[in-house]
Amino acid sequence: MPALRTITGEFRYEIIRQIYEGGMGVVYEALQHGGRGFRKRVAIKVIRERFASQPDFLANFAGEARLVADLIHTNIVQTYHFSEFDGACFICMELIRGVNLEQFLQRLHLSGRKLPVELAVFIVSRIARGLAYAHAKTDGTGTPLGIVHRDINPKNILIAFEGDVKLTDFGVAKARGFLTSKEGEEVAGKPEYMSPEQADFQVTDRRSDLFSVGIVLSQLLTSQNVFRGPNADESRQRVLCLPIPDFGRLAPEIEPKLNQILQRTLERDLSRRYQTADELLYDLEFFIYHRGYGPTNETLGRFIRELFREESQPKANPNRGGTVKLGRKLRSEGGSQVIPKSKSKST
Repeated sequence: MPALRTITGEFRYEIIRQIYEGGMGVVYEALQHGGRGFRKRVAIKVIRERFASQPDFLANFAGEARLVADLIHTNIVQTYHFSEFDGACFICMELIRGVNLEQFLQRLHLSGRKLPVELAVFIVSRIARGLAYAHAKTDGTGTPLGIVHRDINPKNILIAFEGDVKLTDFGVAKARGFLTSKEGEEVAGKPEYMSPEQADFQVTDRRSDLFSVGIVLSQLLTSQNVFRGPNADESRQRVLCLPIPDFGRLAPEIEPKLNQILQRTLERDLSRRYQTADELLYDLEFFIYHRGYGPTNETLGRFIRELFREESQPKANPNRGGTVKLGRKLRSEGGSQVIPKSKSKST
């Protein structure tokens, strides 16, 4: 369909501060400047310098941007723009004023507070909502894209101080026509949050993400990830072989019905696991709302603002944080991994 009109303009991005640093990219807060004094706070995800010369990685980075640009859902971080500056590719995204779930769990531990069961289930139900949308996404002809996130873990789940829960980072996702997948040859993601089929270098489908969601839910409820080992290989082995515990014994406040949901989510037998995120979402929402009331975004917002009282307070609005060259060399920190099958231990 021909365009009615073409509008050409320019955006200028001014880097304010670094928000997050991972193994393959860095995320900054930035000011987007437009005409007549227009300004908008956004997040800028920048590809690391050492990956900038790798064609496969660049293709996947651009593929991630094209994929998430059309994923428009309240529980998925929105993508606005993809471009290149000074030899570095970057994605402009929605800025979430809040924390990721890993930071949330750390603050809970330091404060000695316990996350209410209903709020834990509510957080995970919002991720299930986002996944249900992504898993069902089709192209322009109605053909399913077959999206599998493959990296559901606390670092990729954001909670805004207003209580919104957002899934982010589709960098190692697979989707037909957007991202290259080498399943069978390598495995990507955080080992302690992988599904058994993912950890075993098998081809995954949407049910793989649901196992990872189950791990996150169990961690929120028990304050531990039972699959985390001293190293990546041990974590993968635990995902493959560790008996799934009775979570009611680990945390007495976990009711039998919720324990049943966890057991089904963490089924290694794919035929017995939840088949869709919609199924899981229904059971999670029924659990928290069947009595006629339950948590909302506002409930979660009040909880997180109290937990992060200082950080959640509005601060002076800096006009400038210093312009940062987007292609500069940055240090690497631990995060999700890409593990070639030849370098893993035998499974």
